[in-house]
Amino acid sequence: MEDFGLFIMGAGPGDPELITMKAFNVLKRAEVILYDNLSNEKLLEIAPKNCVMVYVGKKPYAKCTPHEDINDLIVKYALAYNVVVRLKGGDPFIFGRGFEELLFAEKYGIKSHYIPGISSMQGAGLVDVPLTHRGISESVWAITGTKKDGSLSRDLKCAMNSSATVVIYMGMKKLAEISTAYKQAGLGSTPVAIIQHASLTNQKQVTCEIKDLQETAIREGLAHPAIIVIGDVVRARKIVSAQNYFKQAVAV
Repeated sequence: MEDFGLFIMGAGPGDPELITMKAFNVLKRAEVILYDNLSNEKLLEIAPKNCVMVYVGKKPYAKCTPHEDINDLIVKYALAYNVVVRLKGGDPFIFGRGFEELLFAEKYGIKSHYIPGISSMQGAGLVDVPLTHRGISESVWAITGTKKDGSLSRDLKCAMNSSATVVIYMGMKKLAEISTAYKQAGLGSTPVAIIQHASLTNQKQVTCEIKDLQETAIREGLAHPAIIVIGDVVRARKIVSAQNYFKQAVAV
């Protein structure tokens, strides 16, 4: 294990038990933790009592700590302490800007390490939505719902033309645009799920056809943070059950 430096660490999808052993061991000797809004605060209890805790949360579409300030804090603490943890929800290298922070720290000669985390999209399995399944989906396309300029990624149109499962991060403000894109492509009946807090007790989810995406989310009170999963995997259990029923009927 690396002894010192900056540790860009994935906190996983919410449940504090879903971190890696490596992350746990680094947290046990952390001297400073800079933690996000989406990292479970119970993880802070693993650290020594004298550990410096710094909240640098960025709530979507609300007042947040500017990323430039976060970078400055990372450098400030990493130059003064031996074990500094940058604790980020999910996986820091999947739409988490973790690599940006690592590169920024390295410009100041700070030894930096990456510790992967379970991405929020993997939490879909906790509500019976496998991202892939034989005969249903053979690949996954992960897309950011909001690019740097605030627009919806153009990759969505490419993904729509594939047979892949499409997972959209940070897309809750783009539900109308996502729905419209599918309807215009003649794919309005595509199954979709919105999953919020998948690994926690306050988990919420809803499934519908994508043409009804925005209306369903509003009616059911779904909000960010959440992931949007699009494709037949959303109804994988029903598909597999129907296939098994057919096989049994044929056998008889």
